[in-house]
Amino acid sequence: MSVVVLVGSEMGTAELAADAIAKTLARDHAVSVHDMYHAKVELTRRASFVVLVCSTYGTGEFPTGAEMFFDVFDTDRPDLTGLRFAVFGLGDSVYGDTFNRAGEMAAEKFAACGAVQVGEHARHDASTEVRVVDMAQEWATRLSPLCRVALASVGSSIN
Repeated sequence: MSVVVLVGSEMGTAELAADAIAKTLARDHAVSVHDMYHAKVELTRRASFVVLVCSTYGTGEFPTGAEMFFDVFDTDRPDLTGLRFAVFGLGDSVYGDTFNRAGEMAAEKFAACGAVQVGEHARHDASTEVRVVDMAQEWATRLSPLCRVALASVGSSIN
């Protein structure tokens, strides 16, 4: 059973968060990190738990690489029934209503395909003094036991 961290980043900050999350979760779980630019949706079907780490670009859009990844959700509607996922979004509150919108859209697309969101939807704000790596590590520490429960339920449903 594995945790897959999928990262969508325009400027690299989401990659820093994804690495911190993966490092924290790797204390208790097998973890792999994949850039959405190169990832295929099939990867989510093989995962036991998915962590989406996605920055918001422009006025509430996905970063370039994540756009292509999520286009498949609109055209093919992959069946993600039973998949558990969590979201760590990044944005800047100066953009008002579109603050962290990409993370919200990612969660909506996964849920529309049957996946179930687990834990707190993290929303890092670039306008604060909170370092993204620190927030990501703290969030992942709280997420780890939830991953364990979700992974155990996946394992028991396979037997």
